[in-house]
Amino acid sequence: MQTQLNKTEEDSSLRIIPLGGQEEVGRNMTVFEYKNDIVILDMGLQFPEEDMPGIDYIIPNINYLKGKSKNIKAVVFTHGHMDHIGAAPILLEKLGYPLVIGLPLTIALIKNRMENHKKGSSKNLKSIQIKSINENIKLNNFQLRFFEVEHSIMDSMGVVFSTPVATAIHLGDWTLGTDSSKEPISYDFLSKTAKPSVLMIESLGATNKTPLSTEQDMWKNLRKILSEAPGRIIVATFSTQVKRVRDIINYAEKIGKKVAVDGFSMKTNIKIAQQLGYIKSGKETLVDIKKIGEEPDNKVIIICTGAQGENRAVLSRIVTGNHRFVHLKKKDTIIFSSSVVPGNERTVQRLKDNLYRQCDNVIHNEIMNIHVSGHNNIEAIQKVVKQIQPTFVLPVYANHYLLKEAEKDIQAIGFPPKNIFILDNGHIIKFNKDKRPVIEAKKVDTSYVFIDGLGSDNFEAIVLRDRRALATDGIFVIIAAVDNQTGKIINSPDIISRGFVHLDASKLLLNQSRKKVVAVINKATGSGQSINWTYIKKNLRDELGDFFYQKTKKRPMILPVVIEV
Repeated sequence: MQTQLNKTEEDSSLRIIPLGGQEEVGRNMTVFEYKNDIVILDMGLQFPEEDMPGIDYIIPNINYLKGKSKNIKAVVFTHGHMDHIGAAPILLEKLGYPLVIGLPLTIALIKNRMENHKKGSSKNLKSIQIKSINENIKLNNFQLRFFEVEHSIMDSMGVVFSTPVATAIHLGDWTLGTDSSKEPISYDFLSKTAKPSVLMIESLGATNKTPLSTEQDMWKNLRKILSEAPGRIIVATFSTQVKRVRDIINYAEKIGKKVAVDGFSMKTNIKIAQQLGYIKSGKETLVDIKKIGEEPDNKVIIICTGAQGENRAVLSRIVTGNHRFVHLKKKDTIIFSSSVVPGNERTVQRLKDNLYRQCDNVIHNEIMNIHVSGHNNIEAIQKVVKQIQPTFVLPVYANHYLLKEAEKDIQAIGFPPKNIFILDNGHIIKFNKDKRPVIEAKKVDTSYVFIDGLGSDNFEAIVLRDRRALATDGIFVIIAAVDNQTGKIINSPDIISRGFVHLDASKLLLNQSRKKVVAVINKATGSGQSINWTYIKKNLRDELGDFFYQKTKKRPMILPVVIEV
């Protein structure tokens, strides 16, 4: 490794800096920098983990870009999934609304998300909507061109970043050959890209040895269920599965069934797709969710959000009996037409258990192929590398272990190991025309930026630490009234305990804690010297903390309140 280059080399390098997506699923964002020009790819969010109570989502850290806004020539978005566009409303504003480039559905989804975040903000968006996938766009020292990729949302694309010293090819999210009704996409044409070329290949399928399911197999199963189900059909899927929703509506129209779409994001995305002309039929087939009771059960299809078990999503409200218009019946058929997002396994399993208790027909990919993933497998990764024949490969957009497995997959086809690079978030890798790539020893800041409540990212890690403490060990409040003349406690201190111990079941512990509070305060105020209440409160927290840990092996958050009377 080399930590520093001279000014001449620095100016002649293509620098690639992942700000997210290299050690996780989500938060995808990559910076491409050549001389004083910057182009950014994607601005995604990551959903919180179980040890992040109260956090809505996490976005990339853009400290590296501070003071460089004027150098940003564009932000390119590969497709409209939230792990690629979810942070756009916040980050575009922070960066002074640079030019945005994407296909029509992607741009429309970004505008909608901006409006949901801040009313009127989409008016600030400067965008180039790509009309043809074969368009070329010149941005100073960068030449951009685009190419079609197969993925689970319409208007997905890959991007070629050409500079005078190197060319980066990024596939975005992709799969290969799942639509067997048409000729599989081939990337042979990218082998003609100017060298040295860097293939950045999404690697979520790096351990998947099974053949990829096809759309045709999925639709054979879905059509059978949609036609033969004895009662209502509830299809839970991602709100961005516009193509699948469109095809369900089209098929429902053929077999004479009505479709109700429910879920804010689902209804919004379908409306956007209709405005773009991606959904043209279904005016008579689509009905308001309020009116499904007017139709026979075996003529009703409900398409909704909530397949990941999200608390406020439609399917969760249905299963808990909190939906205003849909109440489960034994003959209902529930279809999970989506994969499980990593980290949601337990939540989805609980949702399935509750559905199985109430319905006779719950169908998911474990028992029947009713969902086609938008991601790849080992065979597809190897095939694409062979087609493109890059100089270097960077596995991207996956957990670290998957990046390492992708490295093995690519080596297995004879690709030189020395030309495969595994980056962490924050790594800076530099490509020059006639020299080997260099990874800088020092990383840029990619620490989590937490979004909490109304989109606030002014969120300190200490707040999250406090929430974890409250969730794990609870809170203990002790209120002591003190005579301001004598410094002695008046009456017995009051206690409030939440999430720590039950007041009635732990009377001995609470009496001992009261005595300890009295002893600490009386000792501190008995000297006749001036009283330092800040010191006394700190002492109370320390003494009670040690005492509670000895007795319970827990450390609740302790809040001493001293009132002078």
